[in-house]
Amino acid sequence: MPETLTGTLAEAVRIVFAGTPEFAVPALDALAGEELCAVLTAPDRPAGRRGTPQAPPVKRRAAARGLVVLQPQRIGRSFSAELAALQPDLLVAVAYGKIFRPYFLDVFARGGVNVHPSLLPELRGPAPIPAAILAGAARTGVTVQRLAAAVDAGDILAQKVVALGRSETSASLAPRLAQVGADLLREVVDAIAAGRETARAQEESAATWCGLLSKEQGRIDWRQPADAIERAVRAYQPWPRAFTTWAGRQLAILAAAPVADGTAMPAGAPGQVVGVDKRLGILVRAGRHGLWVRELQLQGKKPLQWQAFVNGHPGIARARLGE
Repeated sequence: MPETLTGTLAEAVRIVFAGTPEFAVPALDALAGEELCAVLTAPDRPAGRRGTPQAPPVKRRAAARGLVVLQPQRIGRSFSAELAALQPDLLVAVAYGKIFRPYFLDVFARGGVNVHPSLLPELRGPAPIPAAILAGAARTGVTVQRLAAAVDAGDILAQKVVALGRSETSASLAPRLAQVGADLLREVVDAIAAGRETARAQEESAATWCGLLSKEQGRIDWRQPADAIERAVRAYQPWPRAFTTWAGRQLAILAAAPVADGTAMPAGAPGQVVGVDKRLGILVRAGRHGLWVRELQLQGKKPLQWQAFVNGHPGIARARLGE
């Protein structure tokens, strides 16, 4: 067997990988060369107008690599017994989408690890990427932790801080964190194989939680401050997207910027379009100030930059959004 940098002989570790979305694919790729005895992923789901079953990204990547793919509807005791027959050592989970029961974790001689896109114990839960942007955080990160009975409460094995840009969206941040997580995971698996991993307990008093996103959370409340709405526009891309209503149709706001501090604002109720500027965008009253809307998508139409939208829908200049 190869010798590690510390001189400790690494042992072969039989791994079961559990993951579903695109976010998990870099982590699966990072385990190339490891003994992957199975890949767990969610069942195929209907997609598109015709409801054609579509394989999740992890399944597509695993199949392309010739790996064994398992898609159980539920992980009960019978499935756990079937998996135990593979004699796996380690479970690696990345955005799999299910909670693992203790009897399932008992199948793995070396337990399980999980890649979570936050600096645990901050932002435990299913949506830490949009939550960090919504909070206006200057940084977030990735944690590789031991899987435990309580969600995202396991001991920390590795962690890395990632700075957040002022224009960061969930769509741009997710792949960055996915690659950071994949690199950290590679280090942790190597350490486990060599018997030299270290762990530290999470500080429970510092724990925060973020819940599962819903479609309705994307609905804009124009009474909120403009900077909070702008963060929501970025946080809710690609889903559920920040949206309002206009002329009885849903109107997604895809890019926006708060009006600069100290700028005089025309009078108007929250959601009222109070101006159009040739350089800056469509000016909407938000809270006590304003928001420049720069990219929009009317329900059933393609996304448009604000100039093209105004040209095609001149009535927007007199609209009150959200009614």
